[in-house]
Amino acid sequence: MTDQQRRRPFAQVDVFSRDPHMGNPVAVVLDGTDLSDQDMARFARWTNLSETTFVLPPTSPDADYRLRIWTPGGELPFAGHPTLGSAHAWREAGNAARSGDVIVQECAAGLVEIRPTNDGALTFAAPPTSRSGNFDPAMLEQVTAGLGLDDEEIVAHQWVDNGPGWAAVLLPSAADVLAIEPDYPALGNYKVGVVGPYPEGSPQQFEVRAFVTGTGGYEDPVTGSLNASLAQWLMRTGRAPSSYVAQQGTAMGRRGRVTVTSDAHENVWVGGDCTTCISGSALL
Repeated sequence: MTDQQRRRPFAQVDVFSRDPHMGNPVAVVLDGTDLSDQDMARFARWTNLSETTFVLPPTSPDADYRLRIWTPGGELPFAGHPTLGSAHAWREAGNAARSGDVIVQECAAGLVEIRPTNDGALTFAAPPTSRSGNFDPAMLEQVTAGLGLDDEEIVAHQWVDNGPGWAAVLLPSAADVLAIEPDYPALGNYKVGVVGPYPEGSPQQFEVRAFVTGTGGYEDPVTGSLNASLAQWLMRTGRAPSSYVAQQGTAMGRRGRVTVTSDAHENVWVGGDCTTCISGSALL
């Protein structure tokens, strides 16, 4: 251990699942003070999770804490499951919101409100998208080929980027979503979310999958940011009700469940259960 390193409180939280190891894990360093960007990036590469977060004192007077969110490849301005998992770990560490039950997280994308639900889960207010609109023809051709689909199988497509860079495709059914076998190199640099409805009367309304390109490419188990921007798109276009449940991770043997609700002010709230699977300290 060097003179600069010390033990820092740490948790690894499974997000969007009440059952341990069935959602999406996030690594949370609950004291990120005095860490450089290089320190954070190195630790995020070491955990090798989709995201690792660092909790810091806020710079905004309206925030309870500041969060920096890192992937093994770099920093993100916002991400959904790290937001919920970090808030869960922050509360479990004995912290409380300054204003009632509403936690205000400061991140590179701005201030994000997080609220507890009656059943003990957490839910965050979806940030606005920074990019929307249909794909151009060349992008649509590339995404369609990368997903192994024909043109007629695409019901609709849209940029739904709220920070991580998501682009989305709507398919006719959840079964169509689950049948996809992506060709990651063919997708190029696009991060693609795919959504399809379940039959009426099912316990969940949509199946979601998230394909992240880059070195090798991978499927993200359960994705809060994507579900948030998908909900904004689907609700705005009348394709989703004002409250529903999405399922994600099925193709990977996970059981992620994401609750989505639009309030009276047309704000979209995205939530789920969080379960701490590892707690202790990290040497940083």
